[in-house]
Order: sequence, then structure tokens, then C-alpha cells
Amino acid sequence: MIKEKDNPALDTQRSIHGATPDVFTKIYQENINIVTWQRDISNELTIAIKDFLSRHKPRATVLAVTPANANESLKETFGESNMMTALRDDIALLVDMFCCLFDIKGVGLRISILDRAMCPRFHVDKIPCRLVTTYHGAATDWLHHDVINREKLGAGNQGKSDEQSGLFPSLSNINRLTLGDVALLKGEYWYKNNGAGLVHRSPPVADGERRLLITLDFLSE
Repeated sequence: MIKEKDNPALDTQRSIHGATPDVFTKIYQENINIVTWQRDISNELTIAIKDFLSRHKPRATVLAVTPANANESLKETFGESNMMTALRDDIALLVDMFCCLFDIKGVGLRISILDRAMCPRFHVDKIPCRLVTTYHGAATDWLHHDVINREKLGAGNQGKSDEQSGLFPSLSNINRLTLGDVALLKGEYWYKNNGAGLVHRSPPVADGERRLLITLDFLSE
């Protein structure tokens, strides 16, 4: 097995962020495994999010959508509340951006209302790339590539917690996206990215709180 210290190319994996969505093009750089568009959620969108959460219980909804039908699919699935217009429009915009960036016709859209951590352990995804954004609650935790001992992922933790297994040196190594951030997480199936997918996890959800998380994935062939 090739360890990270034996492969200098893997040590160059890093993150990049920006205040405008054109930062997403940086995902094509070989040494990048997370790109973040740092944005604030508008008051109009905040109102729409609160209205959506007030109408729906914790659950996950998965849709196959295109830029042309995303908004209409959301109306059909969740109703045509005018209060939700800003949220539908924002999700449809992200679908359009993702499809344009990767030159694909459609995406798998997952809308999750969570009252507990969905994936509480640090892990990597066996996918090319995923878009994630948190509209409400704590956002996703992630680790820089160069601090990780990947042998401690999965069964390698030997039953110990992420904090005790030796996966990373210190609690200070844990990064967390900010509410409203839109991030592209490069996975293990990105071209020549095996062994360098972004290591991340769902944050804990406090009692009585909920998260609203959106993910976009490539559709299976």
C-alpha cells in the first residue's frame, strides 16, 4: 500500500475558496479536492427556508432533475407555496451551475431535513464530485488532505472515535463549512484521485435543532 508520505503528488491536495461562483472552475485542478463558494444567505432566502422547514418533517427526498425542469419538479414535490419561491429558485440555480460546470444534462438532487448526523464518521465518497450546501443548521466538517492518516478510515479506526483513532492529529485540524457556503467535494472516482478524495462528515445536530442539506451528484449511466 502506498502511504501519503511516499507519494509527493498526494501531499499537494488542498482547498480553495472564493466569493463568486466562478471559483468552481478550480475543481479541475489536479491538486484541489474541495472548492468553496463562500456566500451569505439573503433575508428572502432565509424566510423561504424557515417556511419550508415549518411545513416538512425530517426526511430525505431524492429527485432526478435537469436545469430546465428543476423548479417545476420542486413545485410538484413540495407544493407551490409562494413563500418557497426563493428556495426553489436557488436550488434550480445550483443545478444549472453544476450541469454547466461538468457539461452534464441532469443531476441527482437530494434534499435532506435532518434531526441527527446523517454520516457522523469521517469518510470519503466513491463518486467523482458532489456539490453540498447547508441552508439551515451546522454545515459539513472536513479535513485537509495532508493531516490525514487514511489507514484509520473505516475499519482502520479499530472501534475508536475519529478523535481518538489517530485519523488526524488534533481537534484544531477539523474544518467546518459556513452556513450558506456551496462546496464541491472531489471524491475517489474523480480521474486519478484514488486515495485523495475529500475526507468529511456530518456535524452533530443539537437536540431540538434541524439541518437542511442539499447535495447534487452525477446521475448514474
